Amino acid sequence: MSIPSESERVIIFDTTLRDGEQSPGATLNAEEKLTIARQLARLGVDVIEAGFPYSSRGDFEAVQQIADLVGTPSGPIICGLARASEKDIKAAAEALKPAAKPRIHTFIATSDIHLEYKLKKTRKEVLQIAGEMVAYAKSFVDDVEFSPEDAGRSEPEFLYEVLERAIANGATTVNIPDTVGYTTPAEFGALIKGIKENVPNIDRAIISVHGHDDLGLAVANFLEAVKNGARQLECTINGIGERAGNASLEELVMALHVRRQYFNPFLGRPVDSAASLTNIDTRQIYKTSRLVSSLTGMLVQPNKAIVGANAFAHESGIHQDGVLKNKLTYEIMDAQSIGLTDNLITLGKLSGRNAFRTRLLE
Repeated sequence: MSIPSESERVIIFDTTLRDGEQSPGATLNAEEKLTIARQLARLGVDVIEAGFPYSSRGDFEAVQQIADLVGTPSGPIICGLARASEKDIKAAAEALKPAAKPRIHTFIATSDIHLEYKLKKTRKEVLQIAGEMVAYAKSFVDDVEFSPEDAGRSEPEFLYEVLERAIANGATTVNIPDTVGYTTPAEFGALIKGIKENVPNIDRAIISVHGHDDLGLAVANFLEAVKNGARQLECTINGIGERAGNASLEELVMALHVRRQYFNPFLGRPVDSAASLTNIDTRQIYKTSRLVSSLTGMLVQPNKAIVGANAFAHESGIHQDGVLKNKLTYEIMDAQSIGLTDNLITLGKLSGRNAFRTRLLE
């Protein structure tokens, strides 16, 4: 498997169907998961984490169906999650068999608090399990991703050691999760930089990031990670997921799109390059957001960035007047770029004459 260089794009790994479905009340049946998976393929995501096959018969069958019907040679990589155990990995491998490009994503915790209270294992035991289970996953598929769970609170030196062992045993992607949404952007960027500088074989793997939004910092953390060498972002539509949710796909993609002159140099591109930093068809974003919201029952807050009902709405007379004269006065992106037909001028007590006149003409 070839590893993209820093001059290439950012890989979008969508976990709406796995971590996103772990939102309380967001359970999806197999048909609904397939519907969303097909739309994610149209959206242009590189990897769909379709589920956790060992967790239930229903999830196994949903992953298998997505692997068969969406995991075509021209489609996205289809990924299944597995704990670092033979039963989990074997179930994932079986479910992913129909996919043209299957990936097994296996994980084990590395923070001292998880080792002591959850796993009840020593660092030495975890190091051995990580290596053995990555190698076991590699016996089924070429594309193996490894995650040291709770990496954000793990001791860096031990983290480097575990990642080196995972890569040596065949991991092609190493994912760095801020599992509890604890880190700040500067800390997360420094963590990625430390991994690049201290894991001897890191050039043989893609650095990925996964993070939760408990402090509202997930997207900011990811963008800082990109600046420091991360090239895969694990995210969900509408930012749904455990507790406060995951990093939001639409916010990450549009931040990289709108601010590409800022991010270009970090990917070895000329500052003024107009080439997209991801493979996402941004015009499919709004449609995908509405589909996920409808099928999961997770409503999108009106002031949600990018896809909220008010994201392109203006009521203040000063703002309305400016936008009617030139959209760039108060809008940094075109509503049509995410699949909307236009922005929305809302008449209210703060509206001005220009907005009222425009509405009468309409």
